[in-house]
Amino acid sequence: SSLAIGTSTGYRLFSLSSVEHLDQVHESNEIPDVYIVERLFSSSLVVVVSHAKPQQMNVYHFKKGTEICNYSYSSNILSIRLNRQRLVVCLEESIYIHNIKDMKLLKTILDTPPNTTGLCALSINHANSYLAYPGSASSGEIALYDGNTLKTACTIPAHDGPLAALAFNSTGSKLASASEKGTVIRVFSIPGGQKLYEFRRGMKRYVNISSLVFSMDSQFLCASSNTETVHIFKLEHLTDSRPEEPPTWSGYMGKMFQAATNYLPAQVSGMMSQDRAFATVRLNISGQRNICALSTIQKLPRLLVTTSDGHLYIYNLDPQDGGECVLIKNHSLLGSGKMEENKENDLQPPVPQSYAATVARQSTVPSTSTMPGYSEDGGALRGEVIPEHEFATGPVCLDDENEFPPVSIQ
Repeated sequence: SSLAIGTSTGYRLFSLSSVEHLDQVHESNEIPDVYIVERLFSSSLVVVVSHAKPQQMNVYHFKKGTEICNYSYSSNILSIRLNRQRLVVCLEESIYIHNIKDMKLLKTILDTPPNTTGLCALSINHANSYLAYPGSASSGEIALYDGNTLKTACTIPAHDGPLAALAFNSTGSKLASASEKGTVIRVFSIPGGQKLYEFRRGMKRYVNISSLVFSMDSQFLCASSNTETVHIFKLEHLTDSRPEEPPTWSGYMGKMFQAATNYLPAQVSGMMSQDRAFATVRLNISGQRNICALSTIQKLPRLLVTTSDGHLYIYNLDPQDGGECVLIKNHSLLGSGKMEENKENDLQPPVPQSYAATVARQSTVPSTSTMPGYSEDGGALRGEVIPEHEFATGPVCLDDENEFPPVSIQ
């Protein structure tokens, strides 16, 4: 529901509540060359790191225009992750875990394997606050750490080669990973570490997967890379899908391959039984870093792709049949509040009513509540709706001046 971008002049925050209109929530030009900007969901708390001071983390209450605190570290900050309970700062060879309510340093994980990209993932569900990071610089081992109990949970031997991407689902019960080869994506159960799914992105070429993300309902997993193709996989067991599928040549061949796996070595048969992409997107650009998200906007599932040249592309995702996603809007994130429209794609015929009706029928979710104070408006307009099971025992109330004393830590 929110997008944060760092620019050469500062940072910008957007609300993603509409396809047609991009609502800029905040813009700051106080700190130039921002390369990390992380917002706590739809609240007023934002964490910023700039190239001018790459070893310093600044925490702001942007709505009031005040600095809550700042921390300095021994080397450059490579990434920051946060939920309602913890704030994690990742350096090349160490990780710092803070209590987000008072920014107190709770734990320092020293001598981690060299992690030049700052690869790490934190569960957004603060009830568990699991943290995942590379457990080896030479193999695809994942170290799983419990950010609440501050203890190591387990080690997962995920891939043969070094890791390139990690992502938790919204509840923190699943973890997806990809290696530097980028050909296979695996999903593991958390905290046990058992392999649940294995998806093949492609076999022809190695790619650098830059973004790996689950949908909020954990039904889909999206992967984007430095190529022009974005893959969306559906988390379902093949034996449960389409039991009455009509006989076709491809279906017959699929059964033949499935039968053949019983006689092949495990390594080969595993590769043959991997799922292919449920849906795909062909981007107009290639070679640029991009970040993806699977979101529900105006009651329909969308794929969002933000590219490093400052564009946001919004696609329709058909949750029933998949296939090629349709581009419906292109926004410019670097203009002066103006939006660049893709007129050719704006003329696309509307999505059939049956598709919308199908999605509407499937979008029933358990009743949720809102907690005033997390967002600017209590979740009514551009804030988020917070499920009851995600309430903290003492929720962060970012509209309360006494919640974060304005301390400066050097």
